[in-house]
Amino acid sequence: MKEKLILMFGGRSAEYEVSLSSVYNVSKALDREKYDVIMIGMTRDGVWYRYTGGDDDIKNGSWCGRDDECHPVSLIPRTGIRDEVTGEVFGTDIPVFPVVHGSYCEDGRLQGLLDMCGFKYVGPGTAPSAVCMDKYITKLIISHRHIPMADFVLIHRGNEGEEVISKVEAKLSYPVFVKPANAGSSVGASKVRDRDELIAAVDEARKYDDKILVEEYIKGREIEVAVMGNDEPFASRPGEICPNSEFYDYNTKYINDTATYHIPAELPDEITEKVRSFALKIYRALCCKGLSRVDFFVRGDEVFFNEINTLPGFTSISMYPSLMQDHGFTYSGVVEELFRYAKEEK
Repeated sequence: MKEKLILMFGGRSAEYEVSLSSVYNVSKALDREKYDVIMIGMTRDGVWYRYTGGDDDIKNGSWCGRDDECHPVSLIPRTGIRDEVTGEVFGTDIPVFPVVHGSYCEDGRLQGLLDMCGFKYVGPGTAPSAVCMDKYITKLIISHRHIPMADFVLIHRGNEGEEVISKVEAKLSYPVFVKPANAGSSVGASKVRDRDELIAAVDEARKYDDKILVEEYIKGREIEVAVMGNDEPFASRPGEICPNSEFYDYNTKYINDTATYHIPAELPDEITEKVRSFALKIYRALCCKGLSRVDFFVRGDEVFFNEINTLPGFTSISMYPSLMQDHGFTYSGVVEELFRYAKEEK
């Protein structure tokens, strides 16, 4: 008898397209001879459907075009997900992989809903997801673990006037990075070189969040580590991203395709182990489970924590599955192992 699994995708965030690309790969990786895969899609407006069509229409964005392939669903606490057309119920004994990114998906809100319904799911729980999504709160916690990171200034809505700009300039030197505190895939992020660019970048970041981080620019190598596990997590060997652009922004990641990737990264053994050790410390400090990707800058023999991503991408260029494949997993093995960790949780 086939094992049932649920894949969730889409959502209301700016990373909707990234989710479609990710779930396409995850779905393709699952052996349909072993698994009965239930696809639950969320539109940009936040409407939920059971999708029964092909994977290609997910990838090209046309998945929600036919009534016979998209049935409205309801989430019922302690019961599961009900197909409102057929009446079929997918119970809370079926594990869920929320292959989703960004606001309303990766920030604890979806995880809280799954918790209320009683599902077990891939990835960190409600509180760690919310904390890790907020780069400011993450920095506050990790600062107590004595792990170096870029200096920063926080800008709240309503205090972005001349006084705050002067505060940034007094503390940091140009260039600086400006980014929403709550966003992923470098959405809304900018590298700026002067006051005019800073003001424009804050306005751009404000489209995505009320809290804005202005960070010290660290000229270093961009290094990423994949972490997997619950009580005894393990860290992959680090990989390196060479953006071949101003920085590794959304366009570089998903549109222009200018970046090159090196797995494993060519680092001295002591730096490799330092990065892996920091990744595990950060993962544990933030109470993560299942998976996360931890990003760093390496400058000479210095290692700086950048950010953590609790539901990293699974697109064709995403680092997390590639790093785990370097660790010895097949792509399908990565997905199956993540479901195994989800089912372990009480």
